[in-house]
Amino acid sequence: MEPNLHSPERRLIELRIEHADLDALIDKAALAAPVDELLLRRLKKRRLLLRDLIARLELELDPKEPA
Repeated sequence: MEPNLHSPERRLIELRIEHADLDALIDKAALAAPVDELLLRRLKKRRLLLRDLIARLELELDPKEPA
């Protein structure tokens, strides 16, 4: 059986990996001298976008049960 390259589960994994990569890149950029504030803001904005996408996809894959 061939894995689905466009499955929501695979997309979630890819987003989590990208988010972790951005975390590392942001940490590295924050330690650089001089600090590129514009680059840091852009990276952090992208990281927030990824976090929102991850949360939305997780909710789609595992919806909350009604009370």
